[in-house]
Amino acid sequence: MHVPFRSSLMTVKPEWIDFNGHLNMAYYNVLFDQSVDELYPHIGFGYDYVKTTGCTTYVAEWHICYLRELHEGDQVTATFHLIDFDEKRFHSYSELYHKDGWLAATAEGVTLHVDQSGPKVAPMPQSIQDALARYHAAQTDMPAPDRIGRSIGLKR
Repeated sequence: MHVPFRSSLMTVKPEWIDFNGHLNMAYYNVLFDQSVDELYPHIGFGYDYVKTTGCTTYVAEWHICYLRELHEGDQVTATFHLIDFDEKRFHSYSELYHKDGWLAATAEGVTLHVDQSGPKVAPMPQSIQDALARYHAAQTDMPAPDRIGRSIGLKR
C-alpha cells in the first residue's frame, strides 16, 4: 500500500446533485467514507473484522472544507493521512481530488474504535495498532498538510 493512501477513482452520481446543480454537501461525506472503506482492509478493519470481533469504528468528529464544486459525472480520488493515534482512536486528514488534479475538499476527523456489545470505546487489537504505527511511520518524510487543525468561526 502506498502512503499516503489514495483511493480508486469514484464518480459523482446524478442522484447526489442538489437543486444548485452541484454535489450536495452530504455526498462529500459519502466519497470520503467510501475511500476509507477501501483503505480499512489494509489496516485490519473492514467487514470481516466487524463480523468476527463485534468491533468497528465510529466517527466522533468530522470537519469538511468545501473548496471547489463537483458536478455530476466528475471523477475523484481521496487521500488518507494518519495524523495521530492511540489504542482507542485515531486522528485523520483526507483530501478529495478531481481527476484533473485540483483539490475539491478536505476532511479532518477523530475516529473511535468501538466494541458494539456496549457499545463502548475499546482498545484496538495490537495488530491494528501495529499497522497504524507502520502507516504513521511511513509518513515521517512527508510535510504535514497545511489545512490540518482548522477551527470554525467568524473571523473578526
